[in-house]
Amino acid sequence: MTAITLDPAPNAATLAFLEKHPPLSAETRTHVNTEVMCWHLDRRPQTARLWAMRENGPLRPIRVNGRLAWPVAEIKRILGVAA
Repeated sequence: MTAITLDPAPNAATLAFLEKHPPLSAETRTHVNTEVMCWHLDRRPQTARLWAMRENGPLRPIRVNGRLAWPVAEIKRILGVAA
């Protein structure tokens, strides 16, 4: 049986992923885009767009120049992460 060893130093792909999707507890932005919100809530972007259009989802975005910005505080509330 071969043991699996993990490299303690993260590679460039891992660092890029973590930069784009930091843990919610480390998130410093007040609002995130649809892709990041969907990653945290494990939903597809089209689901989030429907929530925004119909205004019937668990959270509501604000619109900035036609783009959706989702409040981090509400994402944390839904997931039960301490603010």
